[in-house]
Amino acid sequence: MSRIDPTRGLGPALTLEQAVDHDTRRTRGGPVAVCATLGWSYNAYQKKLSISYPDNLLSVRDFERWLELVEAEETLRAIARIRGGVFYLPAPVTASAAAPRALADPLRHEAAFVGSLHQGAADGCWEEREALELERHGNQVIEAVLGIMAGARAAMERDLEGRDE
Repeated sequence: MSRIDPTRGLGPALTLEQAVDHDTRRTRGGPVAVCATLGWSYNAYQKKLSISYPDNLLSVRDFERWLELVEAEETLRAIARIRGGVFYLPAPVTASAAAPRALADPLRHEAAFVGSLHQGAADGCWEEREALELERHGNQVIEAVLGIMAGARAAMERDLEGRDE
């Protein structure tokens, strides 16, 4: 498992435990609000979620409840990184004729970037910086495409709901 997370800066990646703790603290109201919503005492939080108590583990059932409640960006990144993947949560882009055209500019920019890597990769040796930059730019293109797809699906579902009435 890589200790560098290409979806963030070039800094070290968080462990899964650190990510859960981080996401819990970033939630509005922090651990107190998360505990109240889940029906746990604050002491239970300290034992289940805090990195200060590594011997106490969160059950899969409790993790699922926590995941439904918390915007778990860092946790999802950590899980994807463990398996060598990337997690995407597309932000829907309003479905319109302009949306695919708006994708053209980022695609041109990213294509120019990939073309600029030709000299660096010509020797068949990728430096870590080059590979991470390529991953980051590739992720931006994928997120843009997935956003258009999510927007189209959301518009379709809205249209279908309107027909049922």
